[in-house]
Amino acid sequence: MEATISRILKDFESGRLSRRQVIGSLSALIALASGSRAAAHTKNESPFKAVGMNHIALHVTDLDRSRDFYTSLLGIPVTRQSAGSCFLGMKRGFLALFRRDEPGLDHYCFAVEDFDVERADQLLQREGLKPRRPRGTQRIYFDDPDGIEVQLSAEAHQA
Repeated sequence: MEATISRILKDFESGRLSRRQVIGSLSALIALASGSRAAAHTKNESPFKAVGMNHIALHVTDLDRSRDFYTSLLGIPVTRQSAGSCFLGMKRGFLALFRRDEPGLDHYCFAVEDFDVERADQLLQREGLKPRRPRGTQRIYFDDPDGIEVQLSAEAHQA
């Protein structure tokens, strides 16, 4: 952007642009830069630093069948189970299974470096997203551009 501004000023100083054209060009640059979240985020300016997947949560039609599938095929041990859910723990992260009528993805969760739920809420709102926070928790959810639910958590978050 600095090179573009420099070129605009050179053109003004040489008489190729009027004052009005300079103002219009600079205004357009500012609008373009502030209107595009994607353009504003470089690797160093991202609001969050994801350091891994914390967990994936699935809807399953038969909780016991799905639990047995993952425990026997992949050796993932059960850490907690109730009538409607089962959590399987791995060395890094976990798999959550929720009993539902239709199978599918419930949500996925990124582990975020230096996670703070209050800060995350503010940053997500600033990004134009609509974060959801279950009362009294350190969890925060929002939808990606396709409506898939995403969760952010601390690196140490467990089921």
